Amino acid sequence: MSYIVETVDLVKEYQQGKQPFRVLDSINLKISNGEFVSIMGPSGSGKSTLLHIIGALDKPTDGKIIFNGIDLSGLNDNQLAELRNRELGFIFQSFNLIHRMNAVENVEMPLSIFGVPRKERRGRAMKLLEMVGLKDRMKHKPSELSGGEQQRVAIARALINDPKLILCDEATGNLDSKTGQEIMGLLRKLNEEQGTTFIAVTHDPIVAQMTDRIIRLKDGRIVGEKRMAG
Repeated sequence: MSYIVETVDLVKEYQQGKQPFRVLDSINLKISNGEFVSIMGPSGSGKSTLLHIIGALDKPTDGKIIFNGIDLSGLNDNQLAELRNRELGFIFQSFNLIHRMNAVENVEMPLSIFGVPRKERRGRAMKLLEMVGLKDRMKHKPSELSGGEQQRVAIARALINDPKLILCDEATGNLDSKTGQEIMGLLRKLNEEQGTTFIAVTHDPIVAQMTDRIIRLKDGRIVGEKRMAG
């Protein structure tokens, strides 16, 4: 079995006054290539912290995180930034689009950081927007798009580097339930057709039931796991 993410006795603590506050407590987790996993738990259970550590946006206090066979503790900040840019995609609750740019400019932006020629990156961005159902909205700015359309732009942007893993932090949290389910359906389709691995933090049980496996956190620990019939 090939794992894209493996955490070994992962601990995260923050200093709270004189006492360390443990947000994650000995997390051991294995996620297979091509899997779609959801992480659920009450507010403050450590869901987003775990996602940020898996995404190399934060570092653990103790324990190891292995991404695609690489122990991230051995990488410096520049190497971690390079890994994030090349191997990972992020989809956030608040879309995080640049408002002065239209849809296609938002999607191609990560490639401009790498100096990919304009014609090539524009072609890839247009193809992805078509794939997420926004063929006719490419020139629209975020303020001219609905919430669901903005999240589709964010999904296309997350896919532009052809990442191995996409991390979703409450990706449907700002959407009504019907639009949220449409977005989840789109992510599921991308997972099945492209084989991209997804990890989604969600508080919505309907969203979680659309994934392969639900991992439940409470007080920084894994307290349950459920495989969905598929």
